[in-house]
Formats: sequence, C-alpha cells, structure tokens
Amino acid sequence: MDVTLHLAQDPEADALLGRSPLAALVGMLLDQQVPMEWAFKGPATIAARLGADDLDAHEIAAHDPDSFAALLAAKPAVHRYPGSMAKRVQQLCQYLVEHYDGDASAVWADADTGPGLLRRLQELPGFGRQKAQIFLALLGKQLGVRPEGWREAAGDYGTPGSFRSVADITGPESLAKVRAHKQEMKAAAKATKAARKK
Repeated sequence: MDVTLHLAQDPEADALLGRSPLAALVGMLLDQQVPMEWAFKGPATIAARLGADDLDAHEIAAHDPDSFAALLAAKPAVHRYPGSMAKRVQQLCQYLVEHYDGDASAVWADADTGPGLLRRLQELPGFGRQKAQIFLALLGKQLGVRPEGWREAAGDYGTPGSFRSVADITGPESLAKVRAHKQEMKAAAKATKAARKK
C-alpha cells in the first residue's frame, strides 16, 4: 500500500495513512464525534508519541492501558474522548493480533467478494455497518482494493462521483463538498425528528 491520501490535510499524517494499512484503519476508527482531519491525523500523532514512524498492532495491543490512554490524552489530545478511544484502538489491535497476526492489510488482501470483505470489516471492534461501508468505499476508490461487488457492498458510499464520506476526499475542494453533504444530512435528520414530534 503506497498511495497519496488527503484525509488529514497534513502531508506527514497523510503519508502515513497512504503507506500503513493499520494507520488507515485506526484513522477510520477515530473518525467519530471529531472533525475528519483531526481523526485521521491521530495515527501519526500516536506513532510519534510511541517514538515510531508507523503503528505496530502487536506493540499497541500489549501496551499498558493506562499509559496508552495517557498517551492519547496528552495535549493536543488525539480525540475528544481520548480514554475511550485509547481502549478502542487497543481492542482493534488485539483483534488484529489474534485473527490476522497483527497485519491489518490481511483483512482485505485475500477477500474475493465485496460482501465478504464488508463482513470482515464489520467484525472489527468499533466498526459498525456504516463505518465498515465507508472504509470499504475508501479501499475501493482510493487504495485499489476492489473485490467483486465492492461498490454494491459499500452501498451509497461506493457510488462513483459522490461526496458522501472520507472515501471521496482527494483534497480541500472535495473535503468541503463532503462536509457540506454531512451538514445537509444532519439538517435533514433534525427536520425529520422535529416533524415526528408534532
């Protein structure tokens, strides 16, 4: 895996995401309740604080939970909820060690169908259906991982030319479009909720 991503909008953080399958998975895991760029900058921050140039699933899985939580909480914090996200990152790494010998790319390397890959992604701790579909779309659209039926398995996130998620961000312009789409979706959800209360 060696591609140029623009998810963190930070050259060093994006370079790590583009070459490290584990960093990409951890960034996706962190992508909730914080701005996308903040989430995807997280893996590079964690690696730097561990004194490494990449993330290692074995090392993170075996790390003392309290000191790993403190590492994420140090200012600037890696996430709005550093304690709970530290626990989730460790759970993800422990799962990868147990099921894939710590190799994140093994989750998708030999997947021969989109639905099969979606199922594997959904089995990862912290990955619900939506997060798994977004990551599947990212794999297909930007990382060249395209098992048969991947677009269909990714749902609306797999639609070509859409601006729905991180899978569609290739620079500042597309980031703005994805952000606008998310705001529209939030406003629509709010309006639906308000209409139900009437």
